Amino acid sequence: MSEEIIKEEKDREPKKKKVKKIRSYPIVVLTVFYVVLFGSMLVYICNYSSKNKQVLLNNNYNTRQQILAKQNTRGSILSRDGDVLAYSQQGEDGKDVRIYPYKEEFAHVVGYASNGKSGLEALTNYYLINTSAELSEKVEYDLEGKKYPGDNVITSLDVKLQEVAFNALSARKGAIVVSDPKTGQILAMVSKPDFDPNMIQEQWESLINDNSGNAMLVNRATQGLYPPGSTFKIVTSLAYLREHPDEIEKYRYSCNGRFTYDGESISCFHGENHGSVDFYSSFAKSCNSSYANMGLNISRETFNRTLDDLMFNKDIPVSLSHSKSSAEYNKDTTSASVMQLSIGQGTTGVSPIHMNLITNAVANGGVLMKPYLVTEIKAADGKVVKSYSPEKSKKLMTEEEAEILTKMMVQVVENGTATKLKGLSYTAAGKTGSAEFNTFTSDSHAWFTGFAPAEDPEISVTIIVENAGSGGSYAVPIAKRIFDAYFGVE
Repeated sequence: MSEEIIKEEKDREPKKKKVKKIRSYPIVVLTVFYVVLFGSMLVYICNYSSKNKQVLLNNNYNTRQQILAKQNTRGSILSRDGDVLAYSQQGEDGKDVRIYPYKEEFAHVVGYASNGKSGLEALTNYYLINTSAELSEKVEYDLEGKKYPGDNVITSLDVKLQEVAFNALSARKGAIVVSDPKTGQILAMVSKPDFDPNMIQEQWESLINDNSGNAMLVNRATQGLYPPGSTFKIVTSLAYLREHPDEIEKYRYSCNGRFTYDGESISCFHGENHGSVDFYSSFAKSCNSSYANMGLNISRETFNRTLDDLMFNKDIPVSLSHSKSSAEYNKDTTSASVMQLSIGQGTTGVSPIHMNLITNAVANGGVLMKPYLVTEIKAADGKVVKSYSPEKSKKLMTEEEAEILTKMMVQVVENGTATKLKGLSYTAAGKTGSAEFNTFTSDSHAWFTGFAPAEDPEISVTIIVENAGSGGSYAVPIAKRIFDAYFGVE
């Protein structure tokens, strides 16, 4: 075949079309990106759900709570010694009814479980409505047509101390917190005015619409904010100690009952003339004039660092709903405001639980143990589902600083405003406070915060009695009753 014929045949063959290459690289990248993004989102959701399962279950919009309530009987809440503080039983209508045997005594700390939830009922709701019963047990309950038993919550609360604190506060408004500074366990918590959690449904409307100012549903121990008065001198003392570490033993002040600076004056309680005082006697006698003088000799940086270390203006490590304590010292703070801050007055506000935590740190060599109320979660058959142990929260001060503050607080008992705790079978350390809250009438709340034994603290007590007068006259006797009960003093 000639070359011409071959060429003609090739020309007659259909020509192949050129296929354009599609540039798919951006699409592939975008697809991979979205796959990774979706996968990351799934991992995050699973991780978040795992870590926050209690929060998610306790959400009011989560219908699983209603499902579990139909399947399980809500578990009981018990004291450290096994006393039942809350339990459920079936009412005449077949519905579960929550029973609180101690009525008002544990109202705020145990809380309520209808019309919303509060206190331990809210804090431990996840465990109370779940069950750790074995499969064989569940079969038995199914055969009997009964609900599964929910898990029980064992607390650190001491019924004896709670009753003593409750009765000691009597008809007064106020709050009491009792704890173990070495472990962080809360032993008692009282708030007044109170309510009967057994009657929460019947009295709900009147409780939430009460305009008397009693705020009976508010847990004053954690949610109340008060001027700390002279208990705040623990804070000012620490700040002054940090500002002048080598001058503590040299400090002297001559008190004539009034301190004036830059045209502004601070008076000692009832205008008392304390005479010549040193650093320790200024604290023991609660000399406002001396502390106003100290406050003006503390730099803003040192004072603010101390406030920050002691957790002012920030959340504290407390699981129950609580208010944030506040104390301000900024570039615009006047000398008059600094004087007020130094004695715990002015705009300063603190919760009783916060003051108790500061006291615990002093008692525990500067280390704050994380406060907690729940020690164990147990199944209905007694099997331990979960247990909680003491845990360090943070170091609020050095051991040396804590030792000096302890020495000062012992002087308050031995030679100062808390002598009603002197000469007992145990040694106590503390600080009183008379916090004025009405400029025109000089009305004051009575404070005490302290611990015992001073040399090896086992128990700390923080008390505020609203509109009662001086801490030495009203709060210290309450502290004595609680200490006596703890140490078995008749």
